Amino acid sequence: MSLPTEKVASDERRVTWRAGTDMAIINTTQPHDRLESFGIYQLASQLFQDFWRDSEILGKDYRGRELVKQQIRSLDSIAANIEEGYGRGFGKELPQHSKIARGEARESRGRFLRCNFLLSPDLIQKRVSVLDHIIGGLTNTINTIESKQKRVASASASCHPSSATRHPI
Repeated sequence: MSLPTEKVASDERRVTWRAGTDMAIINTTQPHDRLESFGIYQLASQLFQDFWRDSEILGKDYRGRELVKQQIRSLDSIAANIEEGYGRGFGKELPQHSKIARGEARESRGRFLRCNFLLSPDLIQKRVSVLDHIIGGLTNTINTIESKQKRVASASASCHPSSATRHPI
């Protein structure tokens, strides 16, 4: 069995071929992409991937199949909202999309806890622990961005007082 090989194309895309398959993983992100280096995003993306194995277990029961449908949407939405927030820049929309992602993480956390009849306690605890980390990281991110925005707004207001507070010359 050969190990995955990596080739670099002229346009800086990295292509990794999976051994024994015709599948390739294409990474088109730039090496300095802030999103790819955001640890919470990496956790959310990995959790989504990990859920594929969980869904095989849940899918054996008709009730589990219904939970899988909802869980796959909420887990995907965590990463998708982080992506969208980063894609729209660091204005008002990043905190808003981060809040939505945090809500989806809380929803996913609760659903994992409700899967206690179908998933092992160890697996549930592992997934809940990752989601707790994601929720905490998103909360810290939101608080940091909003406090920076408030400081900038406050500094801007003190440099440019409104006409009502200006003193006549």
